[in-house]
Amino acid sequence: MPEAMKPVNVEDLKKLVRTVPDFPKPGILFYDITTLLKDRTGFAKLIDALAAHYIEQKIDLVLGIEARGFIFGPALAYRLNAGFVPVRKPHKLPAPVARVTYDLEYGSDVLEIHVDAIAPGQNVLLVDDLLATGGTMEATVKLVKQLGGKIAGLGFAVELDFLKGRARFPEYDVFSLLHYDE
Repeated sequence: MPEAMKPVNVEDLKKLVRTVPDFPKPGILFYDITTLLKDRTGFAKLIDALAAHYIEQKIDLVLGIEARGFIFGPALAYRLNAGFVPVRKPHKLPAPVARVTYDLEYGSDVLEIHVDAIAPGQNVLLVDDLLATGGTMEATVKLVKQLGGKIAGLGFAVELDFLKGRARFPEYDVFSLLHYDE
């Protein structure tokens, strides 16, 4: 097994994540991955560990969800020898789009993807930085299905296990590298 594909020590990566209490509001403990991203070895190990989970699959496209999915998606696509497709907030893409509206805690939001971004039957890996309640990823799954893509997996750098977002996706391979229970 190549050195880069050997299992990573998750606890070492967790040490690179800064915790910020009471952000964005009192009572919330925010897991700030920017401190992991700026560490060249930590970031490389994170991407390699995500890639190792999918390397045996034929992944045609990696979809990254705005905005932090844009950090992991291209690096992971490169590592998997796949294309990269951005999933954007409204009015950011220049060509015709498919769109989905989804509910937030206090309102709704919209995600868009170019209608020609996914060919029917392509194997698509969806990635984002964080799995919390799963609403944004659920909307992205709907976009992929609209375009006829086959979902190969849902990948995350961080999962907040106590929010049980993974329960929304029992039919998919959900892989998260760093898990937090509170």
